[in-house]
Amino acid sequence: MSRTHRIHLALAAAIAAVVTGCATQPRPLQGDFAQISPRQAVERDATGTLVRWGGRIVEVEPQPNRTCFHMISTRLDAYGRPYWASDDVGGRFVACRTGFYDPAVFEKNREVTFTGRVDGYENRRIGQYDYRLPRVEAEVVYLWPVRERVDVVTRPAPWPWWGWW
Repeated sequence: MSRTHRIHLALAAAIAAVVTGCATQPRPLQGDFAQISPRQAVERDATGTLVRWGGRIVEVEPQPNRTCFHMISTRLDAYGRPYWASDDVGGRFVACRTGFYDPAVFEKNREVTFTGRVDGYENRRIGQYDYRLPRVEAEVVYLWPVRERVDVVTRPAPWPWWGWW
């Protein structure tokens, strides 16, 4: 094999590794899902629809055979993580999954993404407001790591001509 062929093979392997490493979502969150928000699911009956929804935990409710998560929804970024660019929320929803999920780990305001099917609706009272929430029978419960806040401090260049080119 010539040197040129080895270089081309190495380049192809490097490109394949980079492309493989650029998968957008974690494997459990990948798939084809309906582009519908919890608010839209309430407006039209979306029972049976496969969804990927995420947001912040409002409350975790362990039950005898499953755990239900009361969530405030927002859009998801390219990785499937809840995206909090503004106060633009997509409503609320409840996601339930078989098994015990510890409320000490799944704390209030933690970010979670779920995949599953809308299997009905629940009526809840939030303050003095009657709220109809879509309920998801979750197949995946994906708890995201806590985001670390970093303060970026910028300093002016010591000489004014730096950065002019």
